[in-house]
Amino acid sequence: MTIYALSSGPGVSGIAVIRLSGIDTSKVIKLMTGKEPPRPRVATLRKINKINTYELIDEGLILWFPGPESYTGEDMAEIQVHGSKAVVDAIHSSLSEIENCRLAEPGEFTKLAFQNGKINLLKAESIADLISSETEIQRQQAIKIMNGNSADQFNYLRDKLLKILSHIEAKIDFPDEDLPNNILNEIKKSSDEVINKIKKILNDQKVGERIREGFKIAILGPTNAGKSSLMNHLSNREVAIVSEIAGTTRDVVETHLNIDGYPVIISDTAGIRDSKDEIEKKGIKLSLNRAEEADLKLVVIEAKSLDFTEVLEGLLDKNAILVINKSDLLEKDIDPEIKKINHVLISIKENKNIEELILKIKNNLKNKFISSDDILITRERHRQHLQQCLDHLNNFNQKQEIEDFDIAAEDLRLATRHLGMIVGKVDVEEILGTIFNDFCIGK
Repeated sequence: MTIYALSSGPGVSGIAVIRLSGIDTSKVIKLMTGKEPPRPRVATLRKINKINTYELIDEGLILWFPGPESYTGEDMAEIQVHGSKAVVDAIHSSLSEIENCRLAEPGEFTKLAFQNGKINLLKAESIADLISSETEIQRQQAIKIMNGNSADQFNYLRDKLLKILSHIEAKIDFPDEDLPNNILNEIKKSSDEVINKIKKILNDQKVGERIREGFKIAILGPTNAGKSSLMNHLSNREVAIVSEIAGTTRDVVETHLNIDGYPVIISDTAGIRDSKDEIEKKGIKLSLNRAEEADLKLVVIEAKSLDFTEVLEGLLDKNAILVINKSDLLEKDIDPEIKKINHVLISIKENKNIEELILKIKNNLKNKFISSDDILITRERHRQHLQQCLDHLNNFNQKQEIEDFDIAAEDLRLATRHLGMIVGKVDVEEILGTIFNDFCIGK
């Protein structure tokens, strides 16, 4: 089967790139151009025709990448034409009429590259992350994973476990032979080294996931405190509806921002108060759920109403900034007890001290996004496999101490399997669909 797709993205553009991959790629090029494929990796100008009528569609460049020296490992080609919808549709229509030629599924080109051994699973994921990156720090992280350092470290740990497993299986095969003390010591040393390394990787404050998904900021507080106005001000556009009517915001409103190169997701939430309205009560519940998930909480209150409910007081932890809005209406100094809280006095109406609040947010971001070359986890999938690997290794240590090698070996096999699942060293068909469905069509 030969697949094809527009790889340059939909919409009118100067150039459109249509990618092909599969056993019949050379046949497709011949049908569309009337000539054999050009020299490999040399852009060649060709007339591109409809396959049945030979009516000219466009004139463009053909790039030919014979397998296995191609992105997918199969015969590949790229057709570069003028980027009008009519041209692309005409080429797609002709390709669809060719036998054993079909439109590619999302991520199918990269999936083929993985299945044909051109890339590992971590690199496949990092390609998707690079395509979707919106900030410099996201781009840098994706490139770092693509370069292979993470895969090298996971493969190193897996090789150590495989070596231990070979010793354990030798003992199982020859039960009458005792393992020498130096081998037993090596098993203990190697397993402890892998356990400590995995613990260190897991203790990363989820920086990699924060970079990939975005730093979560929740704006919380009572009704009419100015939460939606603050979100609009930070976003520099009208994201949320602003009204003097209390309870206007009933659902969570989100927007993505780039603050000094850091990806941020800001959520405006429903005002927290006692309400008999069922819809508003659900909105308040969503607000409190979002507060639990947030990396930083901006608790917004009015300067003239500084009495805290028990709920609001509970939100003011180390990951919160108290934002006292409408400070232009403040008639006296704030309570000394409130001054002890991490706070900032602002007036959105008069644009007062907004920069001070933004500086506090930036400092919080910088503390959370401490740059490290040891960031290895960028997805929850990686974290789950590492945690399961660690659990099996702890079980293995307990069993091998009492020399229950038969059962201990199974724990070791499972630990090795979970490490392999991260880089794709084992049968991972059950997770491929989830990973590659996140790609755009044509990649």
